[in-house]
Amino acid sequence: MTDIYKTIGNEIGEGYYTEKRSKFLAFAHHVTNVEEVKDIIAKYRKKFYDARHVCFAYMLGAERTDFRANDDGEPSSTAGKPILGQINSYELSDILIVVVRYYGGVNLGTSGLIVAYRTAAADAIAHCQIVEQQVEELVTFDFPYVMMNDVMRIVKEMSPRIVSQQYDNTCTITLAIRRSEAGRLRAKLQGLSFS
Repeated sequence: MTDIYKTIGNEIGEGYYTEKRSKFLAFAHHVTNVEEVKDIIAKYRKKFYDARHVCFAYMLGAERTDFRANDDGEPSSTAGKPILGQINSYELSDILIVVVRYYGGVNLGTSGLIVAYRTAAADAIAHCQIVEQQVEELVTFDFPYVMMNDVMRIVKEMSPRIVSQQYDNTCTITLAIRRSEAGRLRAKLQGLSFS
């Protein structure tokens, strides 16, 4: 299993598409949990209160198993699925794309809607910076204070990110390191206690 996945930067990517006077405004956000998703969607519903539809799709987590697509009243699978399809075609995660539709008075039909939502979502992604994220694993290690130099030598050598540290008679350090290196870091730290 890989320990790298693709997502977007923190800038909001904006996309736009128009067809037969209907306007599709797309917004791509970097998100990390469902609460964030709900907050952002609520803000768009409030901001674009006069829009006919606020459709969306999101994908969360490095394994890309937590996702949802919503048509918000459009015919089934004509909005959320095409948006999710764009997220999948770029293999992105930790992303939410919201597409707001202002109805232009002319029905676009099922295929027209699919093209419109897909194109608006693709345009939003095109205006994002795609970045690679490492999947990190947390390693917590307890040790006596006298082993501080040995522990810090391993930290310097393997360069994990120090999440937290407590120094007392018994010290505790929590480190974040790329998943593929976590086993090696644990082994090195645990090897210290027997030396």
